[in-house]
Amino acid sequence: MSDTNSFLGIGSRVKHPAYGDGAIIRLHGAAYECCFMLYGIKMVGKDYDKWTVTEAIPAEAGVSFSEAEKSLMKVLKHWSDISEVVEIGDRWDGGTMTLKPKDPGLTPKDVPIEQFFHKIVMVRDRLRVMEQKINASKLTDAEKVELQQYITRIYGSLTTFNVLFKYKEQQFVGDKGKGE
Repeated sequence: MSDTNSFLGIGSRVKHPAYGDGAIIRLHGAAYECCFMLYGIKMVGKDYDKWTVTEAIPAEAGVSFSEAEKSLMKVLKHWSDISEVVEIGDRWDGGTMTLKPKDPGLTPKDVPIEQFFHKIVMVRDRLRVMEQKINASKLTDAEKVELQQYITRIYGSLTTFNVLFKYKEQQFVGDKGKGE
């Protein structure tokens, strides 16, 4: 699909044999500045013909850098584990969670609350990705609803940890919270 006689514009998507999937983010006189998902920003000569153009946007289309950046962020969020910044409540900063066994002969384990909180947020983010994958799947609507109900119940089970979140809108919500 690559045509060396016409130039690509900002936002064009490419697949490079060495760098993989990427998008053109800036044009230079003799090169494209491309952002590749795994290798970051690389310069590629405009006469390079070993890549595959997966979506061509003509150079004269005038796509702005901010539009290309938004498109790239959308792609990266969709295909990676990039997530929003979630802050722990101020009262827990620097705190420690102690896991104390019933047997007094066993040693308690101290875990920094921030570390535990990070794991909880990762679980939440992976549940969200699972929801997206279920909704985009070829399952029947009934199967999607059934799986979504399980996920909602999981969220409900995790509401115990809402006390750790700094902002209420980032907390877990189960069945009861959805109707409020």
